[in-house]
Amino acid sequence: MESLSLHHLAQDADIKVFSHLIYEFEKGVRHLVLYTLAEEYVSFATRKLTSRGIDYFLQPVPERTSINIFFGKEECLRTLKKFLKERPLNNLSPEEDFILGALLGYDLCRQCERYCQRVELSVQNLEKRQAIVVDL
Repeated sequence: MESLSLHHLAQDADIKVFSHLIYEFEKGVRHLVLYTLAEEYVSFATRKLTSRGIDYFLQPVPERTSINIFFGKEECLRTLKKFLKERPLNNLSPEEDFILGALLGYDLCRQCERYCQRVELSVQNLEKRQAIVVDL
């Protein structure tokens, strides 16, 4: 990370997207942001957030060299931390996934569709597990 110049980082597409998300947050377009960055950029990103007085927290992405950076309004981050509890995002329940999507400002109708699909999948998986137990 230290060998990368700030000029190089500023030209990187990931950093440009990250910077745009900060801009949107500062303009009030978003209250909570999730962005996944390569580990090599995390120091730069956290310095940028800290220098702007933006609250954030980091979450490692399992089996990857990436980090999820959540940043935004303190009350949104506090809510997220209550149910995330250091679990990877793919371990969230359908309800928790729905809340996360809503907090991130994702399209509500798509979140409803996603929630219904995940609930149906959860029910199907539960029925399969119960059938296996009965067969034993």
